[in-house]
Amino acid sequence: MELDAPRISHCRSGRLIMHVNKVHHVTTINRVAKDLGENEGWLSDVANAMDVEDGIIWVYGFGDDGVLAFTDFGIDNLIDLIKIHKDDPTLLKRSDGDK
Repeated sequence: MELDAPRISHCRSGRLIMHVNKVHHVTTINRVAKDLGENEGWLSDVANAMDVEDGIIWVYGFGDDGVLAFTDFGIDNLIDLIKIHKDDPTLLKRSDGDK
C-alpha cells in the first residue's frame, strides 16, 4: 500500500477537508517476522535501514518502550530489503562496523 498524496474535498458546510493519511492499520514486527518465517532480531536489524517514508513506524503505549510496525507498503519494502540482505549477508556486518 502506498501513501497517497493529500486530497482535498468539499463538505456540505462549504469548508475544505484535506485527507492527509490513508493508513488504517500497521502490523507489528513480531507478526511480520512470524508471517515471513524470519527471526525478529535479524528483521529489526534489516529494518534499521528504513525511513518513515518507507512505511516503518514506531507505536508507543504505556511506558517508554515502543514497538516497531509497518504499513503494507513498509512490509513490501522490508521484503525487498530481506532479499538484498540474503543475497549479500555481509551488508549487516558492514553497517554495524560503520557505527
